[in-house]
Amino acid sequence: MKNIVLIGMPGVGKSTAGVVLAKVLGYQFLDADLIIQEEEKRLLHEIISDEGTDGFIAIENRVNANINVEQSVIATGGSVVYGKEAMEHLKEIGTVVYLKLPYEELDKRLHNIQGRGVVLRDGQTLHDLYEERVVLYEKYADITVDETGLDVEATIQRIMEELKKAE
Repeated sequence: MKNIVLIGMPGVGKSTAGVVLAKVLGYQFLDADLIIQEEEKRLLHEIISDEGTDGFIAIENRVNANINVEQSVIATGGSVVYGKEAMEHLKEIGTVVYLKLPYEELDKRLHNIQGRGVVLRDGQTLHDLYEERVVLYEKYADITVDETGLDVEATIQRIMEELKKAE
């Protein structure tokens, strides 16, 4: 197994589950959003504010397309699926796992969506964003893990089971 790439909406627990999954597997953990912030020397919401939605997506696409690691769990930003080059690269270097939650569950988890550096276009609601992205998550996923009713441990258990099946 090369890398495991976690994709999904903001708030599904990609970073939380990713850290624990990396420990369980003895892998490194990489948070793509932190790499973007480090390279840009700005917080995500500052990049979005300064560069606009499309500018941020271009930066995110470039950074993710250049990730070069092995035996790592990579937690991506929710908007990574807008970057064709990034997603093609991530699929080449790892198994893409889509962490899926129903919209109602996500809505409960995400209180301050703007503070998280979430890419929303003018007038776009969380529901609009969800509908737009689910199609892309499903397109790029090698494995889909439905997290409905699961805590972090159960999510990791499910990911491990699905990875074993996919071997």
